[in-house]
Amino acid sequence: MIRINLLPHREAKRKQKQAAFVAMLAAGGVAGAAVVLLVGAWNASRIAVQNERNLVLKTASAELDKKIGEIKTLKEEIEALKARQQAVEDLQGDRNQPVYLLDELVRQTPEGVYLKSFRQEGQKVTLNGYAQSQERVAELLRNVSGTSPWLERPNLTEVKVSSLDKDKSKNGRKVVEFQMDVAIKRLREQEDTGSGDGAKGAKPAAASERKLAKSAE
Repeated sequence: MIRINLLPHREAKRKQKQAAFVAMLAAGGVAGAAVVLLVGAWNASRIAVQNERNLVLKTASAELDKKIGEIKTLKEEIEALKARQQAVEDLQGDRNQPVYLLDELVRQTPEGVYLKSFRQEGQKVTLNGYAQSQERVAELLRNVSGTSPWLERPNLTEVKVSSLDKDKSKNGRKVVEFQMDVAIKRLREQEDTGSGDGAKGAKPAAASERKLAKSAE
């Protein structure tokens, strides 16, 4: 006998497929949400680890900056102490400068040169005097620039021919009147003197000798 199913089986299958599709969508959504949550949690953990590392680096950098500042301050204090110590040593060394200066002027002044006055301002001495000839003045320049351990860098600022007689007559005795600036070396400068100092002192002396030669013309 032939059986005929009169129930709406097509609609039932359609509903069944729709329900399966919705279930698959729901499962996919749940799986996607789970994946997103897992990835987010992993990223959050990595970010937290990196933030901790950044905090450690920031703290270490701040401590390093603090130490660098302390070292800089310490260096400045050391330099200030050295400067004060050098100033005290210079003051102690400068006490005997007048004695050394007078002794050195006696040693380096050649015959035929008469110093009538000198004035000291700091480490510079201005000499005023008379000489029998310009050659005597040139010899004084060479002595100061080359062989003197206490004097250096002579600079002839003025040179002229004048008369020693009060009446200034044409028949009066003619001499060379000069003015010269000379630098005084400190004791520490003598200790630091090298082989090149002679060349340094020779340049001002040569310039002064050229000035002396021009005045003779």
